[in-house]
Amino acid sequence: MSETASISTGIAQRYASAVYDLAKDGKKVKGIEADLDALSDALNDSEDFRNLIHSPVYTRDQQGAAISAIAKKMKLSPIMTNTLALMATKRRLFVLPQLVKTLRAQIAEDKGEVTVEVTSAKALTKTQSDKLAKSLTANTGKAVTLQSTVDESLIGGLIVKVGSKMIDTSIRSKLNSLQNVMKEVG
Repeated sequence: MSETASISTGIAQRYASAVYDLAKDGKKVKGIEADLDALSDALNDSEDFRNLIHSPVYTRDQQGAAISAIAKKMKLSPIMTNTLALMATKRRLFVLPQLVKTLRAQIAEDKGEVTVEVTSAKALTKTQSDKLAKSLTANTGKAVTLQSTVDESLIGGLIVKVGSKMIDTSIRSKLNSLQNVMKEVG
């Protein structure tokens, strides 16, 4: 892990712990989960939002004003709105993607759930998702939430990430390993 990624992760973990503790004490965890969904969608869908949180061109005041307006428009909870405002003041908005991921992981762990990242060559059908979730639930012993993405370069198969474990059954990885074997022979 690079040094900046490590620093970002550490900052995100501290903010996530604080937000989660406040939400849990105030019995507002469901509201925080809704906020995380909204923020995740905004990060995925809006290039302007990503530029706002990453660009050093914007001043603290500009970031703070923009984040306040965005939070109001998205109807974020007071805990999340105040956290984002504090992050803007401290020039820490760049860790927002890690904050969302870390906070989701903390909430899931407290509920006894695990989030599994699944990458497939084609979008999984409802039946395939249900079968995979059922199989992973049996293996992990925890309730499983699938986070699916599509990567057509896999050609076929799946890449499944559960925590630090990864299972790669994609055709692409099999072809790469075959290519490596062929290089060793020749």
